[in-house]
Amino acid sequence: MYRFRDPHGRVIYVGKAKNLRSRLNSYFANPAGLLPKTHAMVHAASSVEWTVVASELESLQLEYTWIKEFKPRFNVVFRDDKSYPYLAVTMGEKLPRVQVLRGERRKGTRYFGPYTAGAIRETMDTLLRVFPVRSCSPGVLKRAQASGRPCLLGYIDKCSAPCVGRVTPEEHRQLAEDFCAFMGGEAGRFIRRLEKEMADAVAGLDYERAARVRDDIAALRKVFERNAVVLSEDTEADVFALHEDDLEASVQVFHVRGGRIRGQRGWVVEKVEDMTTPELIEHLLQQVYGEDGEYQERIPREVLVPESPANHAELIEWLGGLRGAKVDVRVPQRGDKAALMSTVRENAEQALKLHKVRRAGDITVRSQALQELQEALELPVPLLRIECFDISHVQGTNVVASMVVVEDGLPKKADYRKFSITGDAARDDTAAMHDVLTRRFRHYLQDKAAQPPKSGEIQSGEIPSGAGEEPSDEPKPTAPAAKAKFAYPPNLVVVDGGQPQVNAAARALAGLGIDDVYVVGLAKRLEEVWLPDSDFPVILPRTSQGLYLLQRIRDEAHRFAITFHRQKRGKAMTVSALDGVPGLGEAKRKALLSHFGSLKKIKAASVAELTGAKGIGPALAEAVSRHLGEAAERDGAAVAVNMTTGEILES
Repeated sequence: MYRFRDPHGRVIYVGKAKNLRSRLNSYFANPAGLLPKTHAMVHAASSVEWTVVASELESLQLEYTWIKEFKPRFNVVFRDDKSYPYLAVTMGEKLPRVQVLRGERRKGTRYFGPYTAGAIRETMDTLLRVFPVRSCSPGVLKRAQASGRPCLLGYIDKCSAPCVGRVTPEEHRQLAEDFCAFMGGEAGRFIRRLEKEMADAVAGLDYERAARVRDDIAALRKVFERNAVVLSEDTEADVFALHEDDLEASVQVFHVRGGRIRGQRGWVVEKVEDMTTPELIEHLLQQVYGEDGEYQERIPREVLVPESPANHAELIEWLGGLRGAKVDVRVPQRGDKAALMSTVRENAEQALKLHKVRRAGDITVRSQALQELQEALELPVPLLRIECFDISHVQGTNVVASMVVVEDGLPKKADYRKFSITGDAARDDTAAMHDVLTRRFRHYLQDKAAQPPKSGEIQSGEIPSGAGEEPSDEPKPTAPAAKAKFAYPPNLVVVDGGQPQVNAAARALAGLGIDDVYVVGLAKRLEEVWLPDSDFPVILPRTSQGLYLLQRIRDEAHRFAITFHRQKRGKAMTVSALDGVPGLGEAKRKALLSHFGSLKKIKAASVAELTGAKGIGPALAEAVSRHLGEAAERDGAAVAVNMTTGEILES
């Protein structure tokens, strides 16, 4: 096993070889004969490390572990096209929830699909009629529990309303189990049970109940019959097919359960290394089945592939260990399974064609934008990573900042960060910008200094970010990816503002002794690009792709900062409204908010209703009601005075 690292210590490639000398010689041969991506990888690497293992099975497991931990940029990564959502049931929660999810899988959640966007909503809506499992968000659930009234779905019988005690948590969990069992292929059992209930209702002359059960049966049959039967009913298999050229490969998989196609997924992967089809299939199965999740539910008895994968025996042993039972990985030669394989292969071919049509425009535009920007700013390095900073506040209160990251022209939301700014740094935008840039790059220097290289190798710079930064509200990365936040510096820093903000950012970098990171500012009024200590801005043409890229980055940073500012302001307003009530400490304030769900409901509550919250007695309830009433009168008077002068202020 070997790893290439870049000058910053990041692992950029992981591989395995029986003969390490021969493999490394193939990388450092004549560069003219290397593939473009391999050429880029070799020139980006600054060191190589290796680890000796005892068997090919151990190398397979270690390779997968390293790829998941380091996420090397130049390894083959099968990126799901994200166009198909999944029907998910959060069995890890006390009250399981049915919802539509995309992206990475979460622990304790059972997934079914993928489906098309329209089909999944229709399927979910139909099944909630028969299995009324909770589908509301945590916020709606808390409000219903606090108010004692279910949401609309509870009133129309598409939710069993465990929030208000119509069913016990155990009964609700059984509904969720039945939902999962039906989606897992046990539809016949539920349809037969409902048919018996309908017959019993008819025998008892309860025709209204019989009609409801009849409609439930029709709903289940509609969902059950949506997927065509393609193989025998006892078939459980995943059917993979590839279509590739010299640079990319398209992968399609059909999930067959109970003889029916239950879902489909697709990937397009860049072929960084000179990899054969069997090796590509090996990596594919590693990444698809090695993801964290419910292994025994996701790995079927059969995995059908177009060619036998590399390390076939070790791969079967590894998959069998994950599933807890034997897994058959084979190539179908004839019959219905071979026919289905040809259908999947045709889908892969069409997907690659569609991908190339879409990607041609995207890559061209992104490359053009980065090149135009580099030339216009006369920068000596390519803009592989850009970070943009923005400050947000209202009249100097609740000052916050955002940092958004773009790599290769695309947002990298896992690296977005948020900063709270207090003290002297909050006095104006330039001071706040100086503070944020100082903190961001101080962390970079600390992380860099905290990792002395071991003998013979360069250590990875992936160290958790320092204190003082707020967690991002963007989708959370997995644990290994969450490590690298400040250890990798940008090529370009973009600040939202003109010359003062740019100069403040440049002073922050100079104060830390950083001279290899370039700074520009984008002023909103005329979309001018400012450089440090420059008397005149750089004017990019309005049709410039480089300017458009800067605008998109700036707008994303502004959106991210505004979102965080509103969150902080909302919390501050809630807390400040209850400040000053004698005897109301933090614990009792939290109890009030937990019981009623919002400040608005607390204001609307009577004294008797306020005593329903934990720890709130009659005297304290009276004090809270009087305090909020006086505050409302003051706010109303303030608004009236301002309106008489012709000026309206936000209360």
